[in-house]
Amino acid sequence: MRAAAGVVLGQRYRLVREIAVGGMGEVWVAHDESLARDVAIKVLREEFAGDPNFLSRFRTEARNSAALSHQNIAQLYDYGEQEGSAFLVIELVLGEPMSDLLEREPVLPPRKLLPILAQTARALHHAHDAGVVHRDVKPGNILLGRGGRVKITDFGVSLATNQVPMTATGMVMGTAQYLSPEQAVGQPATPHSDLYSLGIVAYEALAGKRPFTGPTAVDIAVAHVNAPVPPLPAAIDKRLAGIVLSLLAKDPRDRPPSAAQLARILDEMVERTPATGVAVVVPARRSSGRGGTTMIAPGADVRVVPPTQQPGPRR
Repeated sequence: MRAAAGVVLGQRYRLVREIAVGGMGEVWVAHDESLARDVAIKVLREEFAGDPNFLSRFRTEARNSAALSHQNIAQLYDYGEQEGSAFLVIELVLGEPMSDLLEREPVLPPRKLLPILAQTARALHHAHDAGVVHRDVKPGNILLGRGGRVKITDFGVSLATNQVPMTATGMVMGTAQYLSPEQAVGQPATPHSDLYSLGIVAYEALAGKRPFTGPTAVDIAVAHVNAPVPPLPAAIDKRLAGIVLSLLAKDPRDRPPSAAQLARILDEMVERTPATGVAVVVPARRSSGRGGTTMIAPGADVRVVPPTQQPGPRR
């Protein structure tokens, strides 16, 4: 099945326009004709339709997402299969991914960063408590909605504790820049792996760059395993720097014991932040000179289709 403007999925979701393209799926704004509301739909890319491995990954994402219900996780509404393809119907978030914010502001002040980290940690705790490890925590999967509400998304490579990884031997799931050392050497991801990835996000936002880089994904993965973490800028609050460095411990046992404890620590730091700096107010990214709000959904850290290339009607 080829996704296109006007195509109706599940006899109720009419595709309106494509907003992002990822390695496995396309993300569309769609209109739910039964409930008269806009939603985001992640559709399996046409070249993967009928492939049992990709269909299995979509089903896994649907099952894992369906187990989660939290104010800081983009809600899964529905799942379906049609003409050999599959699609996920997800809450449409108005705002931008954190990756866009970091492009605009490479270094975030703690008063803006701390609430983002705290909300993300609470979302991860909920997932971990439900037995789901995200395995791909990164700025592109941290959505910044209106009023400062954070929602994490894209459980496409997540793994429930009772599931077996679906990748071939030696294949690693996740994004190299945010990959934990244990994932890099092929060990199973655990909740502590998600904490490490969140630590990379925090380091990047405070230092304006990622701690580990390299010409290839393999080089970056090796650095996660062997290279020491470069010092954070001296101006960073010592307690905050200590938290970030603890998240980036090579040994998972040396990281915070849980996302719940991390969230409590971060919440305490938020409370000590001046009241004028607590709220995270993130202006929606203007995708064209004419203004407007960017609509974001799972996989939004991928190539965003410019408005001039987006099919379908515009609002």
